[in-house]
Amino acid sequence: MESTNTLNNIYSNEVYILKNTRPIGIFDSGVGGLTVVKALIEKLPNENFVYFGDTANVPYGNKTKEQLMMYAENIINFFITKEVKAIIVACGTHSSVTLPELKQEYDIPILGVVKPGSKAAVKTTKNNRIGILATQATVNSKAYTHNIKEINSHSNVLEIACKSFVPLVEKGKLRDNETYEAVKKYLDPLVNKNIDTIVLGCTHYPFLEPAIKDYINDNIKLVDPADETINELIELFTAKDLLNKHNDPLAEFYVSGNDESFYNVGKLLMGDIIKDVKKIDFQEE
Repeated sequence: MESTNTLNNIYSNEVYILKNTRPIGIFDSGVGGLTVVKALIEKLPNENFVYFGDTANVPYGNKTKEQLMMYAENIINFFITKEVKAIIVACGTHSSVTLPELKQEYDIPILGVVKPGSKAAVKTTKNNRIGILATQATVNSKAYTHNIKEINSHSNVLEIACKSFVPLVEKGKLRDNETYEAVKKYLDPLVNKNIDTIVLGCTHYPFLEPAIKDYINDNIKLVDPADETINELIELFTAKDLLNKHNDPLAEFYVSGNDESFYNVGKLLMGDIIKDVKKIDFQEE
């Protein structure tokens, strides 16, 4: 017969494994948040995750705060049914507009991408001239400017709204003529201001990095907030003893709109990581 201490140790270990193997919830308006998934897989390859692309409401950049809160609450409540251990708001717009209220509303760790992106930008710049490419809602919020100036008050920040970028990525147009025309339109104001660091302030935009690099010179550095976001997640999981070391990772993908389009573009962007995509209609629940 096993001793009480042995049984307690077995039980504690089972609870530990169950706690740590819970998935991470990640959401965005569409395929953009897959840039964060990519960084997660590279830095935390053992973690399970559930991804939600809110494709029925893409793009987020032209939505009101009230609309964005409704979308976020629907998705987070869905994640809670999946028993996630943390949530990454893999969207510059939500990170700028709704994140503070979401953190107050839910008793679960929720990370955004703006603060990590701002931190990375300040570390990268040499001349304190930082450009932000983002959605209209993010630019209107001035979230990047506020966060960057909190870290370094001497920073000069210029934010540019890039209306065309998200639709281009959602269609898989990463290096088309239309893409290069948009890149020139949005990048020219930054290049003319002698900016040396550009933050890709929407998670869709890193997929356009090759086209952007074709246009700018090597002295301008691009910052993808995804890497720094996952670094913050690692710090959180290490502090709370939540790192998953026990199983082969499981990935689930859900959308609110066109699942076939998400699957096709997602496969183009990420390869065979996406095996299946399920559609959920919150209005029918």
